Amino acid sequence: MCDTLVAVGDATADGSVILAKNSDRHPNEAHVLARIPHARHSEGDTVKCTYITVPQVPETYEVLLSKPFWIWGGEMGANEHGVSIANEAVFTRKPYDKEPGLIGMDMLRLALERAHTTRKALNVIVNLLETYGQGGNCGFRHKEYYHNAFIIADPAEAWVLETSGNHWAAERVRGVRTISNGLTIGSECDLASPGLVEHAIDKGWCRSREDFHFARCYSDRLYTNLDGCKARQRRSTQLLEDHCGEITVETMMDALRDHGPGAINDPAWNPGKGLFMDTLCVHASMGPLRPSQTTGAMVAHLTAELQSYWLTGTSAPCTSIFKPVYLGGAGLPAMGPEPSGAYDPHSMWWSHERLHRAVIRDYQSRMALYREQRETLEASFVVEAAELRASLRAASEEERASRLAAFSKSCFERAADATKRWAQSVSSVPVKQRPPLLFSVAWAILNRQANFEQ
Repeated sequence: MCDTLVAVGDATADGSVILAKNSDRHPNEAHVLARIPHARHSEGDTVKCTYITVPQVPETYEVLLSKPFWIWGGEMGANEHGVSIANEAVFTRKPYDKEPGLIGMDMLRLALERAHTTRKALNVIVNLLETYGQGGNCGFRHKEYYHNAFIIADPAEAWVLETSGNHWAAERVRGVRTISNGLTIGSECDLASPGLVEHAIDKGWCRSREDFHFARCYSDRLYTNLDGCKARQRRSTQLLEDHCGEITVETMMDALRDHGPGAINDPAWNPGKGLFMDTLCVHASMGPLRPSQTTGAMVAHLTAELQSYWLTGTSAPCTSIFKPVYLGGAGLPAMGPEPSGAYDPHSMWWSHERLHRAVIRDYQSRMALYREQRETLEASFVVEAAELRASLRAASEEERASRLAAFSKSCFERAADATKRWAQSVSSVPVKQRPPLLFSVAWAILNRQANFEQ
């Protein structure tokens, strides 16, 4: 399960567009940060996605992805033109195609590779949907099938696109907007697939066009109510509306770390509390209603002059550091070997798990050991990024790429050093307040599955 937030125009402090997402996946499903270079292709070329092969286009753009290690596409990402996309699983009344096909994450990557604006990206996804449909397993350890929703943004605008089978509806964002694993578009939309209303009437989901409501007609109410999406979307919307007109990158980072209003002033709160996935920063637990963990997070700051992508590249944003990445020749810093579903202390994602999995054994006591240091370090990254942006206005393209790459590399190195230091200090402190038993048992099982020893 996931949460995606966006703010546009007057809703942000600087008039930019800011897109943010938490990707919630299996707790051992390591996230990879990947850069795919700009490329030209020959006539007749094809591209192998997660399951199927589709025709290639003559030119593909440079792309940044945050993705599950085993999937071709991405949970979230951006391209060299500042188009940024995040997808969500949604559960609908239309049957799921279980045969291998295009999954939502593949559509996201294909759109980023092929589109230079938000509207073009929306059209790419819609054309893929109408040509190939959507289908195939999206789960890591257990088979999982669903349809998809997307928020698509660029420096000028943002759109919500929600699908059910090969039907879809789209809405241009005005102000702030969030989605969280449930259909949200109602009676009015800006664009829609042909026959969207008529299909709902034929199925008996509504009586007339006047009675039509996309989310009410097309949602699978059982899964939509059990996955906690309504509570999460209410919370994410509230967090943005409370700061409307003043939303910044830091506002979005704070939102992605949110554990709900009840956790803010509760000294006894710990990630083992609760039965449902009803917080933005999700921590997995025992049972079918909390199987997922936030395994990666991104905040995209989109302006016409420069696009900055703040990524954790690690799980649990409440324990992680957001670090800047840039496209246009800046590339990605070294992050060690590409992670998999098994523990590898040399990869950035699994190296952070040393810290994360130590913290959740005694959340309040252990987070207090380094929270202030983390906030200070991350704040310094944001300030330095703003200063660098201002200094690059008269720089050549080559100098710009070089300085952005050096800055990103420096941030990743400082974050890695800090994470290692914090993991050692946190692990050396005895556990005082243990989480609930079922939570501890769940993580003991997950650790064994990944060959992770604490």
